[in-house]
Amino acid sequence: QVQLVQSGGGLVQAGGSLRLSCAASGSIFSRSAQGWYRQAPGKQRDLVAALSSGGSTNYADSVKGRFTISRDNAKNTVYLQMNSLKPEDTAVYYCNVVYLGYTSWGQGTQVTVSS
Repeated sequence: QVQLVQSGGGLVQAGGSLRLSCAASGSIFSRSAQGWYRQAPGKQRDLVAALSSGGSTNYADSVKGRFTISRDNAKNTVYLQMNSLKPEDTAVYYCNVVYLGYTSWGQGTQVTVSS
């Protein structure tokens, strides 16, 4: 496992944008897969976006065309750019990294989108 520290999030009006960041404790992103998940109260944690070590991406249908996952290996950081936000995007967002057979999670950050 690696340590992940998230930043970003907050309150935004519908149609606005936010960028979430997730910094890892080591230079491991080039040999790992990264993802962003979200969990609303009383709901399961669902995959939002994923980025493989080879650079391929995968998005939930509900966010395609609006969210973008990216990484900066030099900064050991993965990002989630969220545009055209909707009230239904409101949730706690978590980053994760799969490295050497272990899954690590960030602490989570609240994203609230008002109508």
